[in-house]
Amino acid sequence: MNALEMLKKINAMAEFNRWCGIEVAVVESGVVEIEMPWRSEVGQYAGYLHAGLIGALIDTACGFAAATVAGPHLLAANFSVNCLRPAVGQKFIARARVVKPGKTQVFTACDLFAVDSQGEKLVVNGQTLLTVLAA
Repeated sequence: MNALEMLKKINAMAEFNRWCGIEVAVVESGVVEIEMPWRSEVGQYAGYLHAGLIGALIDTACGFAAATVAGPHLLAANFSVNCLRPAVGQKFIARARVVKPGKTQVFTACDLFAVDSQGEKLVVNGQTLLTVLAA
């Protein structure tokens, strides 16, 4: 099974990801892009993407990027999110990359873009430290 098939299978098994509408769009070694459409259910009181969903997109994209180099048995040990502007769009694209792979830890980074008729806008960036679990 190649990395794209592996991540699509993992994504399909995650009920939360299915509810959010998260789709795996791009997979390369150490690089992943996921997408999620806007729905009112993922918004907060002012109509922006909820910070909880922002964190979920960063965590998911980073975990998937790490899985391409370390395998699927990972657990987030720490992550941080920097909200740069309100997340408003018709869909959201999270682009994650492995910064430093390791045998027990994988460091990753991610940029989240809001997409509308005007194009893409960077709305969030974040970093995740993942622990590699024994299979």
